[in-house]
Amino acid sequence: MPEASFSPATDARARIAGIGVEFLQFTWKEAQACLFAGLFFVAVFCVPRTGVLGLSRYDMLLLIALVIQGWMLWSGRETLDELKAICLFHLLGFALEVFKTSSGIRSWSYPDFAYTKLLGVPLFSGFMYAAVGSYIIQAWRLLQLRVEHHPPYWMAGLVATALYLNFFTHHFIGDYRWYLAAAALGLYARAQVVFRPHRVDRRMPLSLALVLIGFFIWLAENIGTFFGLWAYPHQLGAWAAVHVTKWSAWSLLVLMSFTIVTNLKHIKATVHVPA
Repeated sequence: MPEASFSPATDARARIAGIGVEFLQFTWKEAQACLFAGLFFVAVFCVPRTGVLGLSRYDMLLLIALVIQGWMLWSGRETLDELKAICLFHLLGFALEVFKTSSGIRSWSYPDFAYTKLLGVPLFSGFMYAAVGSYIIQAWRLLQLRVEHHPPYWMAGLVATALYLNFFTHHFIGDYRWYLAAAALGLYARAQVVFRPHRVDRRMPLSLALVLIGFFIWLAENIGTFFGLWAYPHQLGAWAAVHVTKWSAWSLLVLMSFTIVTNLKHIKATVHVPA
């Protein structure tokens, strides 16, 4: 029998079909990784500003976030260890919210009433930061993510801590964000994120991944402020887009979140657990 032959057109169609399948797999896994954030934003769209059944919108969003988190744990989509890490994101984010909304700072505000406000900040706000941590943790598993040329963990932790503290201290001693960002870029210059959408490993510079994630969070922040969840000073009269500089702030916050996840995974991999 004659050997089967493939024309260039057939080969091109096969490559295009393969790319299409890989793109669909990547999109599906990304959607699963964004499950917590996606469900939470559905709630933002659906819960009216006037609240539901006597509960304010902020109170309802907290209740919905707790239900989503409980369901993800019950269904096995998140483990107990992962929940502990997500709670850490929640606490770090809530502390930042309390500081940024305090008198004398007022970087933004939560205008609506809620029973579940603590120090002027609705408790649901911490879940917005936890959603970032949840995404990173889920994407790590679903995309079989790993990092090549990761810098020393203690150096990464030091830079991440400095970035987090700068969100507080720049109100008093100057904003060193760009110096810290330059240090982070140098530290992660060789770092590559390796992920597997379908059958083949793909690579992306870690810095590019952080910037892209930060961009999508910036878009989500615009949606949140449009629906009046919180407001920056320039949005109090009428809604306006969140300033593009917030994109850089979110990218740095994603780096901090990524560092927490990688350090926790490193510690878990190196700590000896007796049989």
